Amino acid sequence: MSGANRPSPPGVWQAGMAAVLGAAAVLLIVLALLPWQPLAALDRGTASELHTAALEHRAPTRAMRILTDWVWDPWTFRLLLTAVFGWLLWRGERLMAYWTAGTALVGSGVQQGMKAALGRERPRWRQPVDSAEYAAMPSGHAMTAALACVLLLWLWRERGAPVSDLWWRSAVVAAVVSVVGVAFTRVWLGVHWLTDTVVGVLLGTAVALASAAAWAALRPGERLPDPVGRRG
Repeated sequence: MSGANRPSPPGVWQAGMAAVLGAAAVLLIVLALLPWQPLAALDRGTASELHTAALEHRAPTRAMRILTDWVWDPWTFRLLLTAVFGWLLWRGERLMAYWTAGTALVGSGVQQGMKAALGRERPRWRQPVDSAEYAAMPSGHAMTAALACVLLLWLWRERGAPVSDLWWRSAVVAAVVSVVGVAFTRVWLGVHWLTDTVVGVLLGTAVALASAAAWAALRPGERLPDPVGRRG
């Protein structure tokens, strides 16, 4: 078999993507905290424009609060992962269940540790439309949503979901809408800078992909299906 046709080791593409996204998150954090003026101007401008819109359009703002506090709240995603954890245990897949729970715990640890280490202040407004606790970066809502969605999609692919399947495509669309929606609501409600949410999405995705890479490397006999659906 030639080198060009030799299959790559299990988990390589997940590990590579995790590294790229993690590096992008670190770069964005450094630029935001320096601060790099073009990025700072983008943060301030986006936050100001969306806050003005939130004050002027109360109905969408109320809808955003419902979405962020209930539909896309971190505890909603945690409960969903807890349900999947229970389902995996019920099926007798104890290792996968604990691996999933461990990934979620690692993500929470990274999130809280970085909040404490970075200590970035949230936007301040004379007329706030919402409030939030702890430091701003990374956004806990955005990071939890990204980690949970990517982890759930990975679990489904682990069971051989074909990328051409309508249900799979619908799930991917729902995941993307949820993650982007979470990020948008947090900036609209004035509790995060744009970069907080982007860093949260990057880190959440990176943690989930790193977990998938580690699983594939440690259990090569149970390799994930090819991400683009190729057949040998």
